[in-house]
Amino acid sequence: MKLKNSSTITLIDDDLDLLDLLSSFFKQRGYKVLAFSNAEEALIEIENKRTEPDVVISDLKLPVMSGLDFIRRIRRSNSTLPIILMTSEGSVETAVEAIEAGAYDFVLKPLHIPQLLISVQRALFLNEVQIENSNLKSLFQEDVLGLKGVIGKSQGFRKALELAKRVSSSQANVLISGESGSGKEVIAKAVHELGDKKDGPFIAINCSAIPENLLESELFGHAKGAFTGAHDKKIGLFEEANKGTLFLDEIGDLSLPLQAKLLRVLQERKVKRIGENQYRDITARIICATHKDLRKEVAEGRFREDLFFRLNVIPIYIPPLRERKDDILPLSEYFLKKFALMNNAKVKGFSKEAIQKLEAYEWKGNVRELENAIERAVVLTSAEFILPEDLPTEENYPLASEAQTKQPKGLSFEEEKPVTLDELSKKYIQFIFDKNDGAKEQTAKDLGIDRKTLYRKLKEMNLN
Repeated sequence: MKLKNSSTITLIDDDLDLLDLLSSFFKQRGYKVLAFSNAEEALIEIENKRTEPDVVISDLKLPVMSGLDFIRRIRRSNSTLPIILMTSEGSVETAVEAIEAGAYDFVLKPLHIPQLLISVQRALFLNEVQIENSNLKSLFQEDVLGLKGVIGKSQGFRKALELAKRVSSSQANVLISGESGSGKEVIAKAVHELGDKKDGPFIAINCSAIPENLLESELFGHAKGAFTGAHDKKIGLFEEANKGTLFLDEIGDLSLPLQAKLLRVLQERKVKRIGENQYRDITARIICATHKDLRKEVAEGRFREDLFFRLNVIPIYIPPLRERKDDILPLSEYFLKKFALMNNAKVKGFSKEAIQKLEAYEWKGNVRELENAIERAVVLTSAEFILPEDLPTEENYPLASEAQTKQPKGLSFEEEKPVTLDELSKKYIQFIFDKNDGAKEQTAKDLGIDRKTLYRKLKEMNLN
């Protein structure tokens, strides 16, 4: 990977010997280096734009302001600056906290400097891609209802946007529903950008993507020493989003105990960090989204009725992409330009037949599936225009959701030749694994075993 010699690296560490070593190492390779012994000085230089680094390398344990606090402060004004944290603590909890706070990478001391160099190179490459994406947004995104970055002209999508615009100036709770990948976060950002909290942060978290034992700490924060691995105090996302918006995606997957705590937050507008007795006021607007039918979840006892009524003050529904045919072509053209620029491809557009296929396809994965399909077509095509054969079909581009409806191959009990119990187990595990599109955690859950047992069985049975 060849990178610009003009790239600037900011180093932060109270170990002056290590600072000198790293400064010398990177300067010899053509980088500009700025070194600081504490995070406060570096933060002042960056916030006042006296220095504009391309990547920051910071120690985790620093006097006064820790590396995590430094990241959180930087993220308020700069969401793209890659920050690499160095630490002698190798716990999983610390690594998760660093990445969730916004760290690009997490490296252990004593340092393996060639490995650190690779991490820096990757971070610089990521920065260039993000700059390209920013340029793409300014060049290609449409302006819908005064919102840049929102693409869609179908009646259903514009109706959802218009409702978002009407409720943006209120403080009423908003519940956005729609299939996965349909654009729920786009609507949430529209509510934020059009409201009086637009100058504050927009923080999004997927409630189904984080284990329950970590999710509570992410949302509410914790005191130092509150549990094993809590080496420092942590500000929760409810507080991080103050004066802005907290978007809780897939709220339907929240456990019942956390539902009760969320209800209390919504009622009292206060939060208490884990391990503390002090309640803190929150000013963030909270927007929730789900792909589930929450009324059905309430009826079946998986979602609290009182929380549902508290959230469902302003319901906004986003139709699936297959019901928004007018949005398919403008979205496809945007994704084509985006991925052509990112991959230095010479693709100019779509053939007439390809457009017809795009508009006829079901897009069960919605906008997310469309984006992936266009990226695949741009990367693999050798022509100047995307052709029908470059695009997915039901046969060559199956969805995980479709796999769930298929019967496991080879599990019929009417076969002429009996199979052994081991063979049957192997076929069934492979079926569940394929059904979940290779997601090991969900596969283990469906099989009723833990991840370690699943890994062992996959290895023993030579399954992919």
